[in-house]
Amino acid sequence: MAKTELAHAKGFEIKHHENFTSLIIKSPWPESKKTYHYALVHKNMASKVTLNKDNFDGIITVPIEKMVVTSTTHIPALELLEVENTLIGFPGTDYISSEKTRARVDNDSIRELGKNEGINTEVLLEIRPDVVIGFGMDNNNKSFDNIKKAGIPVIYNGDWVEHSPLAKAEWIKFFGVLYNKRTEADSIYNTIEKNYLEAKALASDAKNKPSVLSGAMHKDMWYLPNGTSTEAQILKDAHVDYLWSETEGVGSLSLNFEVVFEKAKNAQLWINPSYYTSYEALEKANPHYTKFEAFKNKNMYTFANTKGATGGVLYYELGIARPDLVLKDIIKVCHPELLENYTPYFFKPLE
Repeated sequence: MAKTELAHAKGFEIKHHENFTSLIIKSPWPESKKTYHYALVHKNMASKVTLNKDNFDGIITVPIEKMVVTSTTHIPALELLEVENTLIGFPGTDYISSEKTRARVDNDSIRELGKNEGINTEVLLEIRPDVVIGFGMDNNNKSFDNIKKAGIPVIYNGDWVEHSPLAKAEWIKFFGVLYNKRTEADSIYNTIEKNYLEAKALASDAKNKPSVLSGAMHKDMWYLPNGTSTEAQILKDAHVDYLWSETEGVGSLSLNFEVVFEKAKNAQLWINPSYYTSYEALEKANPHYTKFEAFKNKNMYTFANTKGATGGVLYYELGIARPDLVLKDIIKVCHPELLENYTPYFFKPLE
């Protein structure tokens, strides 16, 4: 039995047996107690292989010909592997940013399936995909239970649970095995990893290390990435002084305004101030934002302005799959002299 080598990802395994491949999902969501086992059988072998259904959470014939995914973060892998034409349904098509996949939504090749937590099972059963790629915060999604009962396998994708940018990107190998495109998936991932590590090495030569603030107020708390988050990891790899890099934990930090102001009032850069896209909107929401040096010096950058035709934010779709682009964006913002001819992909100055 051979295994697919994974450099960073911890949430899944791929094992190759004589007549089938095991896809094992170990971390579909945080604190998950259950491991999911799927058997992938090549269509040429389907009539010759007999597997005990009780041993698996699903037996799936590959390569997949019709797929439904439930998070925009799954779409870039399909495009990178050049199998986006297999996508036939999605919950919340307005969130899709990619021009390529938007064109397929516009010509009705991809059906609207409602909401992730309440998928329109009538439409789903009408289009009958070979598999649904599920995304869940926990095991309580009635839609997925109904889909499984109807005989359509649901495979949970836990890319978002991983603890490093490269580990999240490595989930392209999860899609590679579903489409019999292991070699292509390995090659795409190796290129992303190489680009990321080269950018990180370039940033380490930077002469200065600008101080960085992130996030903004939501109701009465300021939410910002904790020091062990992938966002903080990218800031560290971009060779900047993220002011909360020493913190640990799961999820965002939530602090009151005074604590943030005391520590970050003189921060040189303010990156990703929540969903705010302009200085005017920020000032309108809270006049105290104007007291930060980064606000006064117009040194603020956001990914919220880079959107698809129907308002989906590109970063939320492509950022997980392409951490190399995210890292280069941050380097360009914080050390512009290192990437003179690079145009940021996601991050733009606040309007």
